[in-house]
Amino acid sequence: MFKIQTDAIDLNKASEALADPKCGAMVTFEGWVRNHHEGEQVLHLEYEAFTPLCTKEAEVIKQETYERFDVRHINCIHRVGFCEIGTLVVWVGVSSDHRKEAFDACEYYINQLKVRLPIWKKETYTDGTSTWVKCLACHEQGTAHHH
Repeated sequence: MFKIQTDAIDLNKASEALADPKCGAMVTFEGWVRNHHEGEQVLHLEYEAFTPLCTKEAEVIKQETYERFDVRHINCIHRVGFCEIGTLVVWVGVSSDHRKEAFDACEYYINQLKVRLPIWKKETYTDGTSTWVKCLACHEQGTAHHH
């Protein structure tokens, strides 16, 4: 399952989707809003996503993950909208028979999501400025504030 939502991520509900008596391991990744980035003090973030394409591409990534790793279940939730420092913004969970596959699959899945999904992050700084971070189009045009 892959879901984009504006409300808080319910960790218990997210983990329940991975429960399976055949599984001996569950590995999760949590991404939080931190208060700094490349020397700047961050006040908050805003996320935007093109949900239809995110959902479609996340399914492709999930299928690739199943093909590469011996795992049974993958679940991911990503927040959008205004997010304060400390907010849980992305959660990935993978369950499998054994821990190594779950660790490897979880790392692969989150790394692919970060590169391939149309989700944009805007940081607002203590000096009142803000910028879109890791915007590929901005990088290609040489106008990105951060790398």
